Amino acid sequence: MKPIVAVVGRPNVGKSTLFNRLAGERISIVEDTPGVTRDRIYADCDWSGYDFTLIDTGGLDPESDDIILRQMYAQAEIAVETADVIIFVTDVKTGVTDDDEKIADMLRRARKPVVLAVNKVDNMRTENLDVYEFYRLALGDPVPISAGQALSMGELLDEVIKHFPSRSEQEEEDDVIKVAVIGKPNVGKSSLINKILGEERMIVSDIPGTTRDAVDSPYEREGQKYVFIDTAGLRRKSKIKENIERYSIVRALAAVKRANVCLILISAEEGISEQDVKIAGIAHEEGKACAIVVNKWDKVSKDTKTMDKYTKEIEREFSYMPYAPKIFISALTGQRIHKIFEIIQAVYQNSCMRISTGILNDVLIEAMAITPPPADRGKALRVYYATQVSIKPPTFILFVNDTDLMHYSYKRFIENQIRQNFGFAGTPVNFIVRNKKD
Repeated sequence: MKPIVAVVGRPNVGKSTLFNRLAGERISIVEDTPGVTRDRIYADCDWSGYDFTLIDTGGLDPESDDIILRQMYAQAEIAVETADVIIFVTDVKTGVTDDDEKIADMLRRARKPVVLAVNKVDNMRTENLDVYEFYRLALGDPVPISAGQALSMGELLDEVIKHFPSRSEQEEEDDVIKVAVIGKPNVGKSSLINKILGEERMIVSDIPGTTRDAVDSPYEREGQKYVFIDTAGLRRKSKIKENIERYSIVRALAAVKRANVCLILISAEEGISEQDVKIAGIAHEEGKACAIVVNKWDKVSKDTKTMDKYTKEIEREFSYMPYAPKIFISALTGQRIHKIFEIIQAVYQNSCMRISTGILNDVLIEAMAITPPPADRGKALRVYYATQVSIKPPTFILFVNDTDLMHYSYKRFIENQIRQNFGFAGTPVNFIVRNKKD
């Protein structure tokens, strides 16, 4: 799993500037007005061979009565809950403030690794002495940086990755399949997990948004260990009435990132909504193994064609993820619940599948014989060979004579040929196209 790193701090200390600098692009809004960064933004980053997810948060202002600042304080608390490492950003120009001390106290109580960044140290010679004041926060050695001038970014990231789990610790978790149950409010996520666990561990209510947190529930079946992650229901921002539901979206996104498999739960009663499609898109874009689970099937009036019609609607609405298996269940009655485990194991194993380069290229040669690569203005695409470079999701590099000649449709054709030969049901498959000379 990719570690999650949260950037927190009071308003206007330069968190968004730092986030943009580390993410390599302008993602957050950067203004000099405190409180501009309202919502968390995610970015996938890497440093010294470590991949991690960076979270930007709204500025922490513990004493503010302003509703937006109070929301951001609560949101940053969630960042602390979901993060593996926290970068606490302070400002050398203002020195240690009362709010810095309150935030530091909150971080110490969280018992999470914290890297203290003292920002706006634009001149390392003249301002370095001012950094010593930040030892008062009792969060270890302060790291002087200048996000604006990109000074000491490497030193900061070196400190961050020291707190990441070792490769061996990450491998120890490989025998546990982490399953995130995601979907909009009131589709039966908690009911499904309760049925699986055989106990009323989750609060179940007809009120949308009952589940506030992402809750982990260990479970073992036939020697296989699982962790089920129940997430707060996702809903469109325009419909978020309570501030806490906005924060629930953050938890759900973090749960998807932690999961190996995502069960995308939709309600047979309500049908497929635009929000269902967007929620599934989060898991697809994160490269997670997925299954589409249609719940409340017991409440639908059926004839011999009902399931077929519903399946076709799913295929139309979720056209970007045709690989995802579909199952129709009832969390209330337990209908087909046992089959979910077969699907979880199958899609997880497919996401971990490796294909040898020799066999892969035999399939590639056969595919190109069936449908030769396209040509553009007299120049033909040549695909020399392919190799698999990673799993979760399976990722392949295609070496070609000219990447500009690789049309999306031909890449899709190659993917279809690989799927026909090797399966890969339930998992996205990624392709990277490279010039052979590179």
